[in-house]
Amino acid sequence: MTISTPVLPIETPFLRRLRPLLESVAQLALRFAIAIPFYRSGLTKWDGFLKLSDSADALFTDEFKLHVLGGQYPFPAPHLMAFASGMMEILLPILLVFGLGTRLAALGLLGMTAIIQLTEPDGWANFHLIWGATALAIFLYGPGQISLDALLVKLLGGTRT
Repeated sequence: MTISTPVLPIETPFLRRLRPLLESVAQLALRFAIAIPFYRSGLTKWDGFLKLSDSADALFTDEFKLHVLGGQYPFPAPHLMAFASGMMEILLPILLVFGLGTRLAALGLLGMTAIIQLTEPDGWANFHLIWGATALAIFLYGPGQISLDALLVKLLGGTRT
């Protein structure tokens, strides 16, 4: 069931022509909104190129626990999890900002948000809900026209789905 309502309060030919641009700007803003906190967090996990910081390793080894079914459990393979988390927190936001592999990057951040929620259950209202909703919107609606994905579709002569 769909409900047809005007997207803009005043439907004029000018605004109808402007709507795709406004939607693309909104999609770009969503990509930046979720990329920035993840990227900044990722920067704190590294001491150099592919050199994981001792503090990031210690967090996954000693501090972070998964809160599942009322219990607290250590992360499996904490060194690998710290490395993977650090890599994804750098790479996925970069992909989102450029709009390259956007839906896959958003899905990756949605998965990371779910794991973060299991690690820090008290952060759902202030952070995790917003991150999850943002990643889900990007995954469902795509990157918009201001993206490398859209440019590649144009260059390859494909159609957007």
